[in-house]
Amino acid sequence: MLRASVTAYLALGANLGDPATALLTAMDDIAAIKGVSLLKRSSLYRTAPLSASGPDYVNAVVEIQTILSAPELLFAMQQIEQLAGRVRPARNAPRTLDLDLLTYGDARIDSQALVVPHPRLTQRAFVLVPLAEIAPHRVTSSQLAAVQMQAIERL
Repeated sequence: MLRASVTAYLALGANLGDPATALLTAMDDIAAIKGVSLLKRSSLYRTAPLSASGPDYVNAVVEIQTILSAPELLFAMQQIEQLAGRVRPARNAPRTLDLDLLTYGDARIDSQALVVPHPRLTQRAFVLVPLAEIAPHRVTSSQLAAVQMQAIERL
């Protein structure tokens, strides 16, 4: 039985090693997932850590089309993080790669493993600005205004 395809948005971030290269590699890795088509890539953006310490982050957002279920997609994303050397010593710790599932179609998921839409999606300039770049219909001017004090720089 064929599954209907779903449009999803993924956030990418890193602040250890070579973050820009890590994000570009991760975008290619996402595009290589069986059952995923990468449709759009945002520019890369530099941001200061939010509720964390460490070097500045490089962030981006991608739009994909997928036939994978949300849990299957999350699993594939976690495998990409592990290949990039991701460890999870503490919440908001510096990282070699962080991939977040922002939206999965119009689905609302609230499980122990996954919450969609991402619960802090509208609170972070490093998500909203790149998302607005590739999907302006997904971000309101009031959402952007609410995060305008968070420094973000297009690379």
